[in-house]
Amino acid sequence: MPACAFLSISNTEGWFIDDDLVHPYLEDLGWTVQNIPWNQETDWDKFDLVVIRSPWDYQNHLVDFLRVLDRINRSKALLLNPIELVHWNINKSYLFELQAKGVELVPTIKPSILQLSDIRNAFEKFQTDELIVKPQIGANADDTFRLSKTREADWGKVLPFFQNKVGMLQPFMNSVVEEGEFSLMYFNGKLSHTILKTVGKGDFRVQEEHGGGVIPISKPEPALFEAAEKAIQALPQQPFYARVDLVRTPQNTFALMELELIEPCLYFRFDPDSPKVFAKLLNEFWKDSES
Repeated sequence: MPACAFLSISNTEGWFIDDDLVHPYLEDLGWTVQNIPWNQETDWDKFDLVVIRSPWDYQNHLVDFLRVLDRINRSKALLLNPIELVHWNINKSYLFELQAKGVELVPTIKPSILQLSDIRNAFEKFQTDELIVKPQIGANADDTFRLSKTREADWGKVLPFFQNKVGMLQPFMNSVVEEGEFSLMYFNGKLSHTILKTVGKGDFRVQEEHGGGVIPISKPEPALFEAAEKAIQALPQQPFYARVDLVRTPQNTFALMELELIEPCLYFRFDPDSPKVFAKLLNEFWKDSES
Protein backbone atom coordinates (compact mmCIF):
# COMPACT_ATOMS: atom_id res chain seq x y z
CA MET A 1 0.00 0.00 0.00
CA PRO A 2 1.65 3.30 -1.09
CA ALA A 3 2.08 6.04 1.51
CA CYS A 4 1.55 9.77 1.01
CA ALA A 5 2.51 12.69 3.26
CA PHE A 6 0.99 16.14 2.99
CA LEU A 7 3.61 18.59 4.20
CA SER A 8 2.01 21.00 6.65
CA ILE A 9 2.62 23.26 9.65
CA SER A 10 3.09 22.33 13.31
CA ASN A 11 0.47 24.70 14.72
CA THR A 12 -2.63 24.72 12.52
CA GLU A 13 -4.68 26.93 14.84
CA GLY A 14 -6.10 29.95 13.05
CA TRP A 15 -5.39 28.61 9.56
CA PHE A 16 -7.97 27.62 6.94
CA ILE A 17 -6.59 24.27 5.78
CA ASP A 18 -8.84 21.97 3.77
CA ASP A 19 -6.37 19.40 2.45
CA ASP A 20 -7.97 16.71 4.64
CA LEU A 21 -10.83 16.67 2.12
CA VAL A 22 -8.48 14.86 -0.29
CA HIS A 23 -7.52 12.12 2.17
CA PRO A 24 -10.61 9.88 1.87
CA TYR A 25 -10.35 9.81 -1.92
CA LEU A 26 -6.68 8.85 -1.80
CA GLU A 27 -7.50 6.16 0.76
CA ASP A 28 -10.21 4.82 -1.57
CA LEU A 29 -7.46 4.49 -4.19
CA GLY A 30 -5.35 2.39 -1.84
CA TRP A 31 -3.15 5.02 -0.20
CA THR A 32 -2.32 5.72 3.41
CA VAL A 33 -2.23 9.49 3.97
CA GLN A 34 -1.12 11.75 6.78
CA ASN A 35 -0.33 15.40 7.38
CA ILE A 36 3.20 15.97 8.66
CA PRO A 37 4.66 19.29 9.84
CA TRP A 38 7.56 20.15 7.55
CA ASN A 39 9.97 20.63 10.48
CA GLN A 40 9.09 17.38 12.26
CA GLU A 41 11.91 14.83 12.25
CA THR A 42 10.70 12.22 9.75
CA ASP A 43 12.04 9.24 7.83
CA TRP A 44 10.96 10.32 4.35
CA ASP A 45 11.94 6.95 2.88
CA LYS A 46 8.75 5.59 4.47
CA PHE A 47 6.73 7.55 1.92
CA ASP A 48 6.17 7.10 -1.78
CA LEU A 49 4.86 10.63 -2.26
CA VAL A 50 5.27 13.92 -0.38
CA VAL A 51 3.02 16.78 -1.45
CA ILE A 52 3.85 20.30 -0.23
CA ARG A 53 0.53 21.61 1.03
CA SER A 54 0.39 23.99 3.99
CA PRO A 55 3.84 24.74 5.50
CA TRP A 56 2.73 28.33 5.89
CA ASP A 57 5.54 29.51 8.14
CA TYR A 58 8.32 28.47 5.78
CA GLN A 59 9.22 32.07 4.87
CA ASN A 60 10.44 32.60 8.44
CA HIS A 61 12.74 29.56 8.26
CA LEU A 62 13.74 29.53 4.62
CA VAL A 63 17.13 27.80 4.91
CA ASP A 64 15.72 25.04 7.11
CA PHE A 65 12.69 24.58 4.88
CA LEU A 66 14.77 24.17 1.74
CA ARG A 67 17.08 21.79 3.58
CA VAL A 68 14.08 19.60 4.48
CA LEU A 69 12.85 19.64 0.88
CA ASP A 70 16.31 18.61 -0.26
CA ARG A 71 16.25 15.65 2.14
CA ILE A 72 12.83 14.63 0.82
CA ASN A 73 14.05 14.99 -2.74
CA ARG A 74 16.99 12.66 -1.99
CA SER A 75 14.71 10.07 -0.36
CA LYS A 76 12.71 7.47 -2.26
CA ALA A 77 9.63 9.70 -2.08
CA LEU A 78 8.43 11.71 -5.07
CA LEU A 79 8.26 15.39 -4.08
CA LEU A 80 5.52 17.59 -5.53
CA ASN A 81 5.89 20.15 -6.77
CA PRO A 82 9.44 19.36 -7.98
CA ILE A 83 12.22 21.00 -6.02
CA GLU A 84 13.46 22.82 -9.14
CA LEU A 85 10.11 24.62 -9.41
CA VAL A 86 10.15 25.43 -5.69
CA HIS A 87 13.54 27.14 -6.02
CA TRP A 88 12.32 29.01 -9.11
CA ASN A 89 9.05 30.13 -7.49
CA ILE A 90 10.27 30.97 -4.00
CA ASN A 91 11.64 34.35 -5.08
CA LYS A 92 9.13 36.67 -6.69
CA SER A 93 11.70 37.74 -9.28
CA TYR A 94 10.16 34.89 -11.31
CA LEU A 95 7.45 37.41 -12.18
CA PHE A 96 9.87 39.31 -14.37
CA GLU A 97 10.74 36.12 -16.27
CA LEU A 98 7.05 35.60 -16.99
CA GLN A 99 6.70 39.23 -18.03
CA ALA A 100 9.54 38.74 -20.53
CA LYS A 101 7.42 35.96 -22.06
CA GLY A 102 4.44 38.27 -22.55
CA VAL A 103 2.53 37.73 -19.31
CA GLU A 104 0.90 40.94 -18.06
CA LEU A 105 1.93 41.80 -14.51
CA VAL A 106 0.74 44.28 -11.97
CA PRO A 107 3.43 46.97 -12.55
CA THR A 108 6.31 46.18 -10.20
CA ILE A 109 9.59 47.75 -9.12
CA LYS A 110 12.17 45.54 -7.45
CA PRO A 111 14.65 47.65 -5.47
CA SER A 112 17.70 45.99 -3.93
CA ILE A 113 17.46 47.54 -0.44
CA LEU A 114 14.33 49.56 0.23
CA GLN A 115 14.92 53.28 0.85
CA LEU A 116 12.56 56.23 1.23
CA SER A 117 13.73 57.40 -2.19
CA ASP A 118 12.46 54.13 -3.71
CA ILE A 119 9.01 54.77 -2.27
CA ARG A 120 9.00 58.39 -3.48
CA ASN A 121 10.16 57.36 -6.96
CA ALA A 122 7.53 54.60 -7.15
CA PHE A 123 4.70 57.07 -6.49
CA GLU A 124 6.01 59.20 -9.35
CA LYS A 125 6.69 56.32 -11.73
CA PHE A 126 3.28 54.73 -11.26
CA GLN A 127 1.40 58.03 -10.98
CA THR A 128 -0.62 56.56 -8.15
CA ASP A 129 -1.90 57.77 -4.79
CA GLU A 130 -1.29 54.44 -3.07
CA LEU A 131 1.45 51.80 -3.12
CA ILE A 132 1.80 48.24 -1.97
CA VAL A 133 5.16 47.27 -0.46
CA LYS A 134 5.87 43.58 0.08
CA PRO A 135 8.85 41.24 0.45
CA GLN A 136 10.31 39.45 -2.52
CA ILE A 137 10.20 36.22 -0.50
CA GLY A 138 7.07 35.89 1.59
CA ALA A 139 3.69 34.27 2.09
CA ASN A 140 0.22 35.00 3.47
CA ALA A 141 0.68 38.77 2.96
CA ASP A 142 3.20 38.89 5.83
CA ASP A 143 5.05 42.24 5.95
CA THR A 144 2.82 43.65 3.21
CA PHE A 145 1.94 47.33 3.57
CA ARG A 146 -0.37 49.83 1.88
CA LEU A 147 1.10 53.33 1.72
CA SER A 148 -0.58 56.62 0.88
CA LYS A 149 1.15 59.38 -1.06
CA THR A 150 -0.29 61.97 1.33
CA ARG A 151 0.97 60.23 4.48
CA GLU A 152 4.70 60.48 4.00
CA ALA A 153 5.27 60.18 7.75
CA ASP A 154 4.18 56.52 7.49
CA TRP A 155 6.70 55.58 4.81
CA GLY A 156 9.65 55.23 7.16
CA LYS A 157 7.69 52.83 9.39
CA VAL A 158 7.94 50.04 6.81
CA LEU A 159 11.70 50.32 6.28
CA PRO A 160 12.71 48.24 9.36
CA PHE A 161 10.84 45.27 7.88
CA PHE A 162 13.05 45.38 4.80
CA GLN A 163 16.52 45.77 6.28
CA ASN A 164 17.34 42.11 5.70
CA LYS A 165 15.01 41.34 2.83
CA VAL A 166 14.39 42.73 -0.63
CA GLY A 167 11.15 44.65 -1.05
CA MET A 168 8.92 45.06 -4.07
CA LEU A 169 6.79 48.10 -4.91
CA GLN A 170 3.50 48.08 -6.83
CA PRO A 171 0.66 50.53 -7.39
CA PHE A 172 -2.32 49.64 -5.24
CA MET A 173 -4.93 48.03 -7.47
CA ASN A 174 -8.30 49.47 -6.48
CA SER A 175 -10.07 46.54 -8.08
CA VAL A 176 -8.79 44.32 -5.26
CA VAL A 177 -11.05 46.23 -2.86
CA GLU A 178 -13.82 46.99 -5.35
CA GLU A 179 -14.06 43.48 -6.83
CA GLY A 180 -11.44 41.11 -5.41
CA GLU A 181 -8.63 38.89 -6.60
CA PHE A 182 -9.28 35.90 -8.84
CA SER A 183 -7.59 32.55 -8.22
CA LEU A 184 -7.61 29.76 -10.79
CA MET A 185 -6.54 26.31 -9.58
CA TYR A 186 -4.70 24.01 -11.98
CA PHE A 187 -4.13 20.28 -11.48
CA ASN A 188 -1.60 18.65 -13.78
CA GLY A 189 -1.87 21.45 -16.32
CA LYS A 190 -5.68 21.66 -16.50
CA LEU A 191 -8.01 24.18 -14.89
CA SER A 192 -9.90 22.63 -11.98
CA HIS A 193 -11.89 25.51 -10.45
CA THR A 194 -11.95 29.27 -9.96
CA ILE A 195 -12.74 31.52 -7.02
CA LEU A 196 -12.91 35.24 -6.27
CA LYS A 197 -11.20 36.26 -3.02
CA THR A 198 -12.61 39.40 -1.44
CA VAL A 199 -11.10 41.67 1.22
CA GLY A 200 -12.24 41.80 4.82
CA LYS A 201 -13.92 44.90 6.18
CA GLY A 202 -11.43 47.74 6.51
CA ASP A 203 -8.58 45.63 5.09
CA PHE A 204 -6.86 45.33 1.72
CA ARG A 205 -5.75 41.68 2.01
CA VAL A 206 -7.80 38.84 0.59
CA GLN A 207 -6.52 35.93 2.68
CA GLU A 208 -9.14 34.28 4.89
CA GLU A 209 -6.73 34.57 7.83
CA HIS A 210 -7.03 38.37 7.43
CA GLY A 211 -10.83 38.33 7.25
CA GLY A 212 -11.16 37.83 3.49
CA GLY A 213 -14.05 36.02 1.85
CA VAL A 214 -14.31 33.50 -0.98
CA ILE A 215 -16.87 33.33 -3.80
CA PRO A 216 -16.87 30.31 -6.15
CA ILE A 217 -16.84 31.23 -9.85
CA SER A 218 -18.55 28.52 -11.88
CA LYS A 219 -17.21 29.72 -15.21
CA PRO A 220 -14.37 32.26 -15.51
CA GLU A 221 -14.85 34.89 -18.19
CA PRO A 222 -12.80 34.18 -21.34
CA ALA A 223 -10.25 36.97 -20.79
CA LEU A 224 -9.58 35.72 -17.24
CA PHE A 225 -9.10 32.14 -18.42
CA GLU A 226 -6.85 33.24 -21.27
CA ALA A 227 -4.64 35.28 -18.92
CA ALA A 228 -4.27 32.29 -16.59
CA GLU A 229 -3.50 29.94 -19.47
CA LYS A 230 -0.82 32.30 -20.77
CA ALA A 231 0.86 32.34 -17.37
CA ILE A 232 0.73 28.55 -17.02
CA GLN A 233 2.17 28.06 -20.51
CA ALA A 234 5.06 30.41 -19.69
CA LEU A 235 6.32 28.26 -16.80
CA PRO A 236 9.71 26.56 -17.15
CA GLN A 237 8.05 23.17 -16.54
CA GLN A 238 4.54 21.97 -15.84
CA PRO A 239 3.73 21.74 -12.14
CA PHE A 240 1.36 19.16 -10.70
CA TYR A 241 -0.58 21.89 -8.93
CA ALA A 242 -0.64 25.64 -9.42
CA ARG A 243 -2.71 28.63 -8.42
CA VAL A 244 -2.83 31.66 -10.69
CA ASP A 245 -3.78 34.89 -8.91
CA LEU A 246 -5.06 37.66 -11.17
CA VAL A 247 -6.59 41.09 -10.73
CA ARG A 248 -8.65 43.20 -13.12
CA THR A 249 -6.84 46.29 -14.43
CA PRO A 250 -8.37 49.70 -15.27
CA GLN A 251 -8.11 48.61 -18.93
CA ASN A 252 -10.32 45.57 -18.17
CA THR A 253 -7.46 43.13 -18.74
CA PHE A 254 -6.21 40.70 -16.10
CA ALA A 255 -2.77 41.17 -14.58
CA LEU A 256 -0.85 38.50 -12.72
CA MET A 257 -0.39 39.12 -9.02
CA GLU A 258 1.37 35.84 -8.27
CA LEU A 259 1.68 32.33 -9.65
CA GLU A 260 1.81 30.03 -6.64
CA LEU A 261 3.63 26.71 -7.07
CA ILE A 262 4.93 25.91 -3.58
CA GLU A 263 2.17 25.78 -0.96
CA PRO A 264 -0.93 27.50 -2.35
CA CYS A 265 -4.24 26.99 -0.66
CA LEU A 266 -6.25 25.18 -3.34
CA TYR A 267 -9.68 25.98 -1.87
CA PHE A 268 -11.03 22.44 -2.11
CA ARG A 269 -14.02 23.50 0.04
CA PHE A 270 -15.39 25.64 -2.75
CA ASP A 271 -15.54 23.01 -5.47
CA PRO A 272 -17.13 19.69 -4.44
CA ASP A 273 -15.42 17.72 -7.21
CA SER A 274 -11.92 19.08 -6.70
CA PRO A 275 -10.74 16.83 -3.81
CA LYS A 276 -11.65 13.68 -5.75
CA VAL A 277 -10.11 15.02 -8.97
CA PHE A 278 -6.92 15.99 -7.13
CA ALA A 279 -6.63 12.50 -5.57
CA LYS A 280 -7.29 10.73 -8.88
CA LEU A 281 -4.73 12.81 -10.79
CA LEU A 282 -2.20 12.46 -7.99
CA ASN A 283 -2.55 8.69 -8.07
CA GLU A 284 -2.19 8.61 -11.86
CA PHE A 285 0.81 10.97 -11.77
CA TRP A 286 2.61 8.77 -9.23
CA LYS A 287 1.88 5.60 -11.22
CA ASP A 288 3.23 7.22 -14.40
CA SER A 289 6.38 8.27 -12.55
CA GLU A 290 6.91 4.70 -11.38
CA SER A 291 6.53 3.14 -14.80
